[in-house]
Amino acid sequence: MKDTLFTRPIFVRQGNRLVREVADVDDAIDFLADWPEQDRDLLHETALRTMIAVHDGLKPLSAAQAAIEGFARKKRILERPEDVMPWIAAGMKKSGSHPA
Repeated sequence: MKDTLFTRPIFVRQGNRLVREVADVDDAIDFLADWPEQDRDLLHETALRTMIAVHDGLKPLSAAQAAIEGFARKKRILERPEDVMPWIAAGMKKSGSHPA
């Protein structure tokens, strides 16, 4: 079985208060399938086609992660992990690590 887990989860805002974690290709496909039909456009179609191509082994996993991040950024729903889970930022400060 091929690994479809992203190198880091992507957090996307759904509605006013809900934030959804997209951790792998299947999560991304589900997220895009749930996207309101009236708001679907070429960007949505391209992201979904990329997810399916990655799922089918036709494109690399990095293409899927870039596609869902790009989609979320363009739709202005991308959330920073440290804003969603403040304990990540606290852990990085303690360990001296820096985000990638």
